[in-house]
Amino acid sequence: KITLGSQIVTLPHVSSNSSASARTLSTITATTAASAATTDKPSESATIESDHKRKEPGDQAAAGDHRSKHNHKKSRMSSSSSSDKVRASHILIKHQGSRRKASWKDPEGHIISNTTRDTAVSQLKTLREDIVSGKSKFEDVASRYSDCSSAKRGGDLGSFRRKQMQKPFEDATYALKVGEISEIVDTDSGVHIIKRTG
Repeated sequence: KITLGSQIVTLPHVSSNSSASARTLSTITATTAASAATTDKPSESATIESDHKRKEPGDQAAAGDHRSKHNHKKSRMSSSSSSDKVRASHILIKHQGSRRKASWKDPEGHIISNTTRDTAVSQLKTLREDIVSGKSKFEDVASRYSDCSSAKRGGDLGSFRRKQMQKPFEDATYALKVGEISEIVDTDSGVHIIKRTG
């Protein structure tokens, strides 16, 4: 008896020396080889699974592209946020109507308390004319006359966004082009001239 797959074949009893026996054994061997080849052939489901796995790198690339676009969008948002900033310098002259009547020039506030708004405006207009005419430099005038502590930096306030300064000061700064100097601006701190620097 010989087992072929799930079938059992009974061979006739023949002499091992006979030619019939040889032919029978040859046929059985060929049949067994064919059966083995059929058994070893990969199934259709295995092939599909293999194809599915080959697609994974492509899917990962697509996910990578999505992440790249998302990061690019975040970068654009960050860039837009940065472009909302401005930079400015100013010269502040305080007067008796200022909310804080003291400065580095007048720690006790004696001069400020006796300075009217009109006097402060007149002084600031004169300083502005000297700057615009080229007679004086904005930074030098700020360092000497401004009542703000930014005087030690030539009036530089650094960069800021909206809602970080008093509204009149903010509006005047954003209305300027880089390099321009404002007219007189009133705030609770006093009167200013502003130079937009960035």
